[in-house]
Amino acid sequence: MTVESFHPPVRTLMGPGPSDVNPRVLEAMGRPTIGHLDPVFVGMMDEMKDLLRYAFQTDYELTMPVSAPGSAGMETCFVNLVEPGDKVVVCQNGVFGGRMKENVERSGGTAIMVEDEWGSAVDLNKVEDALKANPAAQILAFVHAETSTGAISDARALAELAHKYECLVIADTVTSLGGSPLKVSEWGLDAVYSGTQKCLSCTPGLSPVTFSERAVAAVRNRKTPVQSWFMDLNLVLGYWGGSGKRVYHHTAPINALYGLHEALVILHDEGIEQAWERHRVNHLALRAGIEAMGLSFVVDEASRLPQLNAVSIPQGVDDATVRSRLLNEYDLEIGAGLGPMAGKIWRIGLMGYASNRRNVLLCLGALDAVLSDMGAPIHSGVAVGAAMKAYQ
Repeated sequence: MTVESFHPPVRTLMGPGPSDVNPRVLEAMGRPTIGHLDPVFVGMMDEMKDLLRYAFQTDYELTMPVSAPGSAGMETCFVNLVEPGDKVVVCQNGVFGGRMKENVERSGGTAIMVEDEWGSAVDLNKVEDALKANPAAQILAFVHAETSTGAISDARALAELAHKYECLVIADTVTSLGGSPLKVSEWGLDAVYSGTQKCLSCTPGLSPVTFSERAVAAVRNRKTPVQSWFMDLNLVLGYWGGSGKRVYHHTAPINALYGLHEALVILHDEGIEQAWERHRVNHLALRAGIEAMGLSFVVDEASRLPQLNAVSIPQGVDDATVRSRLLNEYDLEIGAGLGPMAGKIWRIGLMGYASNRRNVLLCLGALDAVLSDMGAPIHSGVAVGAAMKAYQ
């Protein structure tokens, strides 16, 4: 067997994640590895926590990256806050609300489900009805930006409801962090997790989290041990908590953390509000092109994520064929639908470094060309012009 080095093709990533990684991040990850207890590395850790607080718009002391992907950030929140017998109200309007349910049940809790149609925002009235009907519930959990559908829910209003009924809040911000307005402290979100591979334009493999003092108190006052040794915050904080001396917990992914630090520096230099606006502007241009082609969005405009666009597939068009041609002919990746939306939608990402004019025009031009060649029922040759007009 001949073994050679792996050299991946250069793709433009416009699916639901990962997104294109900023070259500055890749360069940072190639810097010399040092020890995870080296004083220089510890200094970078402290700076990274400050940068994460800026990204989350929070002042919570417990803010750090979990040494694993966003799914582990989700699990970190649930295993630390849910004890056997606890009742948790879980909002589901897509795939990831279902994963929250799994986490509650695997932690020994009972999930009280509030279900909404996929592609719609979480219904506040349904949530309040569930909280009223379950006064023993301790936690409300919801997905701020549902990656499977491109719908965003009102995190601030949901948190206000939760606190009205004396519940803690667990919020999934995997796709919203860095791409949509998110103000963790101002909105009163208690346990928040995200990922690095979406609007932060870093590589997959780390999960930023932030916990309010209320949430930290709940973790410290648990009646039962956290079921996961690796994710037990009482142990992890010996390494990530405070400043100065660190207690060994695990060998941190050093070079990956270099990358996240650089991604957060880039976000800080741009400005968080400027990043939110850039995502909005590029979405509006993409929308203009998509609609000029005669295609439509799944999510109502008021609940639509700018960085994750769910577009209905035209009648008679094969989903997989289009995505395969885009990948093979244009080195362009867009995403398929999940669950009940499989085969019915494309998910077009405009996240982080990938949210730029070049990618918007590339995607529209390539999609127009492929669909026209397949004889799809679209308006050909107008998408790019419509997007350019939107930019002007």
